[in-house]
Amino acid sequence: MSEAGLPRADRRWLSVTFNTTACLAILAASAAGIWLVYRTEPTAQQIENKRKSAALVETLTVIRDTYSPSVVALGTVQPAQDIVLSPRVRGQVLTVSPSFVPGGMVRQGEILLQIDPADFENAVSIRKSELEQVEASWRIEEGRQKLAIQELQLLGDSIDEVNRALVLREPQAASIKSQLNAARAAVERAELDLERTRLNAPFDAQILSRTVDVGSQVQPGDNLGQLVGIQEYWVIVTVPVRNLRWVQFANDRHEGSLVTLHNPEAWGSQVIRQGRVANMIGALDEQTRLARVLVKVNDPLGRKSDVPPLILDTLIEARIIGIPIADVVRLKREYVHDSDSVWVMRDGKLEIRRTEVVHRDPEFAYIQNGLDSGDEVVITTLATVADGVMLRKVNLDAAKNDASSSGDSAWTGGAGG
Repeated sequence: MSEAGLPRADRRWLSVTFNTTACLAILAASAAGIWLVYRTEPTAQQIENKRKSAALVETLTVIRDTYSPSVVALGTVQPAQDIVLSPRVRGQVLTVSPSFVPGGMVRQGEILLQIDPADFENAVSIRKSELEQVEASWRIEEGRQKLAIQELQLLGDSIDEVNRALVLREPQAASIKSQLNAARAAVERAELDLERTRLNAPFDAQILSRTVDVGSQVQPGDNLGQLVGIQEYWVIVTVPVRNLRWVQFANDRHEGSLVTLHNPEAWGSQVIRQGRVANMIGALDEQTRLARVLVKVNDPLGRKSDVPPLILDTLIEARIIGIPIADVVRLKREYVHDSDSVWVMRDGKLEIRRTEVVHRDPEFAYIQNGLDSGDEVVITTLATVADGVMLRKVNLDAAKNDASSSGDSAWTGGAGG
């Protein structure tokens, strides 16, 4: 019987059966294909392969020796001698020295200004006249004493000691002698006041300010100007307390540490001045809590040599050459890594060496333990840092030859070990 002659329900059942059978056949074929691929795929085999190339590095052979560390800090320039000029007598200013101007230079003993001396000259004349009168009285009294001595000889031993002193006019002589001393002192005082009408420079100095002019009325205590000495300046340097042990202070046996002063903005990057550490100021800076070290600089204005002048109140960089440290390795700070570790090349391999750094200055680290003379420190930056990494020192000559032949720029660095 044909499908068209089947009832509708039977046709429907045959269609479902056919579709189901087809799906099962497809699933079975897919499963068979997967199983076949799995059974026939290649097996991965592990091949042991060690890296034969080593990292090219440059090394530095270190030497244990004695090195002087540097203590770098900032300091402020101050005058060693600084005074306010003030008169000691009252009067009118008659003349002022042309050098007595701000910025002017004066020598020790040079007259800076003259106060009107007329009244003081008169006072000297009066005091001298008074002295002459007292001296005349004294000469008269000396004559009377000689007569008294002759009279006493005539009286012999018939007079007691009290009357003896009266006869010899001893009280009168003592009174006149006292007047004579007072008159001499009055003359000296008048002459001293006259001398004080001239104000002289107490030392070789530079004038910072002047507040007086010809015709000014001045009196003791007035501020006439400010002078600073030019023989020596001080630089007050602030130093961390932990660095004081490397600073040599001046004493009977040693000079203070040498100090180089830098002021790149005013002098240029290559110009320096030198000074010497004198002593430590016995109190910390209230704001920074740093120790203060006094540095002395001779000829601060460069009048005796071809050096730039120091300017007062300038903030300046000071590099103190410290007390030498014996038996250490000095290494640039960039070659000391985290936890004070250093990369050392040993037998063609990298060794991460722990060290003990006793001091650091701005450029170097001073290593007490962990490195010995002859150790080769790796100074090349490495991508992989681990103990045992293979290393090979770069041949700078070969690198240069390769660069010349290929036209490429060769890698260059510091001296290899």
